[in-house]
Amino acid sequence: MKLAKLSVILSITFLTLGLWPVAAGAQQPVTIRLGHVGFPGSIFDIMSNKFAKDVNEALKGRVEVKVFHSSQLGTDEAMIKGIRVAAPEMHAPSTIMSTVDQRYGVFEMPYLIVNRAHMKKVAEDKRVQKALFDPLPARGIRLLGVWENGFRHITNNRRPIKYPGDLNDIKLRVPGGVWRVKMFQAYGANPSPMPFSEVYSALQQGVMDGQENPFPQIWSAKFHEVQKYLSLTGHVYTPAYLIVNEDFWRKLPKDVQATIAKIAWATGDFARSEGERLDKELISKIAPPMRVNEPDKEAFIKASGAVYEEFGKQVAGGAELVKIIQSLR
Repeated sequence: MKLAKLSVILSITFLTLGLWPVAAGAQQPVTIRLGHVGFPGSIFDIMSNKFAKDVNEALKGRVEVKVFHSSQLGTDEAMIKGIRVAAPEMHAPSTIMSTVDQRYGVFEMPYLIVNRAHMKKVAEDKRVQKALFDPLPARGIRLLGVWENGFRHITNNRRPIKYPGDLNDIKLRVPGGVWRVKMFQAYGANPSPMPFSEVYSALQQGVMDGQENPFPQIWSAKFHEVQKYLSLTGHVYTPAYLIVNEDFWRKLPKDVQATIAKIAWATGDFARSEGERLDKELISKIAPPMRVNEPDKEAFIKASGAVYEEFGKQVAGGAELVKIIQSLR
């Protein structure tokens, strides 16, 4: 009787404290936090949820990917630093990658990527992978997939943008990274980096006159509510990336790594296809209310020469990367 009572007491104690041992052979799934700055409905959230769903189904009971949208785990700047210590384990950055390695600034070069088929060829090119992907593990990061942010367009409250000169004195929000700033300075704008989560209120309050983003970001962040003009500049195609903490990655079983890596890379094709679909669908939702105009892209291309020249001089291997990417058009 005494042993029976003791057993009951221990059972209650273990259950109360959450210390009851796991049954033999049972395992708790490894949780992977995937953070991004996009709002629900953004391409970031769509592709992150697709990746999480596919991984969780393929590795059910072993791995659980949890997606945190809307900068819940911090700004891009915070997450790109945190990823080095697995806080979070995974992140879906875009422009901010040029702060990890300036060579990623190649994707800030205006009108370099001509379409999504071109971007796919660039992502799969061994020379590009050697230059951009292979050095990352030494910095505590591994790149698993090349996803999509998309073709960027300018919105503002001052005037339609047809020529670079129309950007003179416009206070323009840009993401973190030096090369987007340099590009818009060359066009005559007054660009300022700002966390994505703060942009809506900055536009609403007049702290910023405008911003530049792909349609899915404009729509999901509701920028069309606080902006008058949409200029279809398509000045930059920015990829997004799926990155993971290197130490965390190495601790995963090899078969788990293989499954996650395969799904991460395949999600890139899904993301580019989804981005193309959203471009066609969303233009009619954001304009009106915004007034749309077609800029003179040749004028923007001509005004971009100084940015290419500076990138080639300042970034080791930058000029060669540009040539490789241009050759894949």
